Amino acid sequence: MEIRGPMLLPARREEIELHTQDGLRLVGELALPAERAPHATLVTLHPLPTAGGFMDSHIFRKAAARLPALADLAVLRFNTRGTTSPRGTSDGSFDGGDSERWDVAAAMSFVAERGLPRPWIVGWSFGTELALKYAADHDVEGIVLLSPPLHRTTDDELAGWAEDPRPIIVLVPEFDDFLQPEEAAQRFSVIPHATLIPVEGGRHLWVGENQTRTVLTEIVAAINPDALPLPTEWDGELGDPA
Repeated sequence: MEIRGPMLLPARREEIELHTQDGLRLVGELALPAERAPHATLVTLHPLPTAGGFMDSHIFRKAAARLPALADLAVLRFNTRGTTSPRGTSDGSFDGGDSERWDVAAAMSFVAERGLPRPWIVGWSFGTELALKYAADHDVEGIVLLSPPLHRTTDDELAGWAEDPRPIIVLVPEFDDFLQPEEAAQRFSVIPHATLIPVEGGRHLWVGENQTRTVLTEIVAAINPDALPLPTEWDGELGDPA
């Protein structure tokens, strides 16, 4: 059957909690390959919660549904402070990206405690702002930025990555509402090693199966290229929710 939409492929799924240094409990889910150790780990940072972003924002939900089975990746999703999803509501309240530094730190502490391998931070929209602000402080192999608006990221924060050799993969939709490829190339030019990938026909929310597959393929290309091309058909059993 064709892999598309909400199809859930096999994985070991666990509802988890993160605990921040400022005393909050954040709710989330960890999805692991069903029968193997993960090759690497995606730590996902969701879009703006005040605009409807949460751990189930569709690209991250589909990453957790597909990539443990298709690319041997662990996928950690969680609600940042004050954010609600069907999994539950995380403690605290939205702080515009400031106190969310402790949410990122809590996720990375969880990764270390569980011994999850080769963590990459994957941010989408508001999540890219958190990645650019705070990922450099943690033991990550690199970052992937989906639809970065660069609203809250300062020029100094961008320039701070210039001396950091870790990979930065930037997916910019052709028709993004906030930052399109030409301007993105100018803004990210301060990071010589950043890889900018303009996505023809893409939009900020990556709606549609074709855009979903493009995004997931580029994530896997950066982190586990041996798993490419990603299958579009699945003949085995389907997975169960956490």
